[in-house]
Amino acid sequence: MEGKKRVLVVGSGGREHAIIKSLSKSSKVSELYCAPGNAGIAQDAECVDIKVDDIESLVNFAQRKNIDLTIIGPEVALAAGAADAFKSVGLTVFGPTKGAARIESSKEFAKRLMAKNNIPTASYATFTNLDEALEYVRKGKFPTVIKYDGLAAGKGVVVAQNLEEVENALKEMLEDHKFGSDKVIIEEFLEGPEFSFMCFVSGDKVYPLELAQDHKRAYDGDKGPNTGGMGAYSPVPFISPQSYEKALHDIMQPAAKGLVEEGHPFCGVLYGGLILTEEGPKVIEFNARFGDPETEVVLPRLESDLFDFIMAAINGEDFIPQWSHDAVIGVVLASKGYPEAYEKGADILGLDKVNGEVFHMGTSFKDGNFKVAGGRVLMVTAHGEDLPAAQVNVYKEIAAIECPALFHRSDIGKASLKF
Repeated sequence: MEGKKRVLVVGSGGREHAIIKSLSKSSKVSELYCAPGNAGIAQDAECVDIKVDDIESLVNFAQRKNIDLTIIGPEVALAAGAADAFKSVGLTVFGPTKGAARIESSKEFAKRLMAKNNIPTASYATFTNLDEALEYVRKGKFPTVIKYDGLAAGKGVVVAQNLEEVENALKEMLEDHKFGSDKVIIEEFLEGPEFSFMCFVSGDKVYPLELAQDHKRAYDGDKGPNTGGMGAYSPVPFISPQSYEKALHDIMQPAAKGLVEEGHPFCGVLYGGLILTEEGPKVIEFNARFGDPETEVVLPRLESDLFDFIMAAINGEDFIPQWSHDAVIGVVLASKGYPEAYEKGADILGLDKVNGEVFHMGTSFKDGNFKVAGGRVLMVTAHGEDLPAAQVNVYKEIAAIECPALFHRSDIGKASLKF
């Protein structure tokens, strides 16, 4: 075991489970820890009961265990300065500093960065006053997009079709403080298919990953409320090589370079939530970490060693990752009622009959059974020689799971099948 590495992954969801499973294949890694983890992750790593925002305890644990690499999953930890704290005591960490993570934690900061670096995105205005925001919308056209400025667990965005929907959204964000502070961004509505472009970034050096598409709406046909993500697939056939290169050269690389020039060089995963418009790819939003659920369909396609890839990025070394030509589709099983109120505690049976990879998002384990413990509970993934084959395979796998308390979309990847 001499020379093998100890790795800590911070987080408790499907994204972290996917990272853990990928790292478990590495010949370089001897010990895997996850804080706090979940019942499913405990099958693949040693879970440590430390909350993601208890930064002092996370750093102390990493020092005590001589952790060689820490990967920070959740945006909450990054926005709280977790990476800064690890770096301050000489620990190797994959995740941006608090200053660099503002590209996700402040939509206004991200918009200013994009404007300064000529990165294509929607036109916008920022407001803290309800009446002024309403007056601005009345002069514009519908649909329009209302975004809470800070972190909102993927739920602080409303695509409003009329003034009533605008009023409700603005009241929730500016008067009721549903997500916290009192600042919103109002954007023009962009039309086109969305896709996710994750890149490892080290300063101005950018290492692109394979593309994915997330499904945010709760129900089939992209209906219902926005969620943290109900499924994803990779690759994305409607993105041509030309559009891919344009997104890389006009969006991801200028964003990394812009953060360096701002004095906040980025080290970690820069996630571009992009949209393919008639004018080319544009930015909907940036995130400062692995996407969830996109990570669960992208990392299973990585044939290179994830530990080697991350360390090369941290050190700014050349690295060309190898990817499987397989398609991967993942479907989220969520608690009935999600993203609103839902019940916990129901037994989940049949997981032992699933042949595809299952990533645990919100489970507990008691009395010999996995149980529902969150809104998004599981993500079942399957490979195929192409997307239609992967779609058939994933829904066959889901049929083996017995839990009446869960629901899932039946059309993940469907939109891609026409390409």
